[in-house]
Amino acid sequence: MKKELKVAVIGGGSSYTPELMEGFIKRYSELPVKDIYLMDVEQGREKLGIVGGLARRMVERAGLDINIHMTLDSREAVAGADFVITQFRVGGLDARIRDEKIPLRYGVIGQETTGPGGFAKALRTIPAMLDVCRDVEELSPHAWLMNFTNPSGIITETVLKHTDVKILGLCNVPVNMVSYVAKVFGVEMERVYIQFAGLNHLVWGMKIFLDGEDVTKDLLHKLSCEGNLTMRNIPDLQWDKDLIKSLGMLPCPYHRYYYMADRMLEEEKREAAHAGTRGEVVKKVEQELFETYRDPALNIKPPQLEKRGGALYSYAACNLISSIVNNRRDIQVVNVKNRGAILDLPDDAVVETNCVIDKNGAHPLSVGHVPARIRGLMQVVKAYEELTIEAGVNGDYSSALQALTIHPLVPSLSVAKKILDDILEENREFLPQFFKN
Repeated sequence: MKKELKVAVIGGGSSYTPELMEGFIKRYSELPVKDIYLMDVEQGREKLGIVGGLARRMVERAGLDINIHMTLDSREAVAGADFVITQFRVGGLDARIRDEKIPLRYGVIGQETTGPGGFAKALRTIPAMLDVCRDVEELSPHAWLMNFTNPSGIITETVLKHTDVKILGLCNVPVNMVSYVAKVFGVEMERVYIQFAGLNHLVWGMKIFLDGEDVTKDLLHKLSCEGNLTMRNIPDLQWDKDLIKSLGMLPCPYHRYYYMADRMLEEEKREAAHAGTRGEVVKKVEQELFETYRDPALNIKPPQLEKRGGALYSYAACNLISSIVNNRRDIQVVNVKNRGAILDLPDDAVVETNCVIDKNGAHPLSVGHVPARIRGLMQVVKAYEELTIEAGVNGDYSSALQALTIHPLVPSLSVAKKILDDILEENREFLPQFFKN
């Protein structure tokens, strides 16, 4: 008889929660979850009630013995939990919209997790995540924390460096890249294997295999012809054929912000002037979603959720949890401490790469040195991440200024300083580490 599991979801009022619930329902035979605690803050009380009601209807429809609890108390949620899933957004979508608009004022890309926008989100998130971790350390020290909160790599590295919590960072980008390759070749995802190396939202598919055969060249030829590998929240601009040929590997959708920064900035400006920033668009999508969720007759994950951009989120989360619970020793892509897997990055840095998953967690497979054509970008973004963590933990202005100054999407010190000062001022209520007096 398998142990009945308790799962805590911090940020349980998220519009993504039905996606997660669907995953647990589908995998119930291998993941005997008994109690799911959906936790959110006071500002999210209404959304939590709506999502929790839908979650209960989904479980009832499936005829499963899963108890759905709703709480505003994180300590109640994590106490005795086997798994804690973090998927929260400090400041809500209004904060995201500011993250997008502040950089645009100064002619810089404003994006949720990449560049200054991701930097601002990290500064807000780090104190809240450390609070959650203190509860986990005290009330469920055996628990695994599965982090989906963005920027996932930065947040995961913060926890590993500053707490004793067992954490693995997750993102749906790698699994969506596998799904894309499978669709290109017209096969099931299980037949595709990609050797990943890099950072969260900066990961490259170095080699692509189909049924064990290296099909990298074939895939890249198809990509240069079609060029439609992207995510819902990233403009689908055609990849440059010469870039794909010279790169010799599969870029992730977020690489558009680095390799095509000028075009992405123009696209962002155009969209902001017409439909609004991505955050403003998502806010409208969420309002419609929650109206749908309210329907007492709704007892499945609605198809409209796909517009939100979280495709295969539950697949990634539940697959990882199942592999730990069942000691499967399979290979998945996780944000994990490097430990020498990528020789060009510090051992204590968090990287996104293929890992063997067993009951003891994730064990990264060796990549060795990466080619010079991706090494420099990877290293400078990692340095930015390390400085962002220092700034976010200690409220250190100097580290914050250096982090933004060296980021590839920020053109100069003077621009970095203006953006930083605006971020600090407009996020004052969420940045206690910078405003201690």
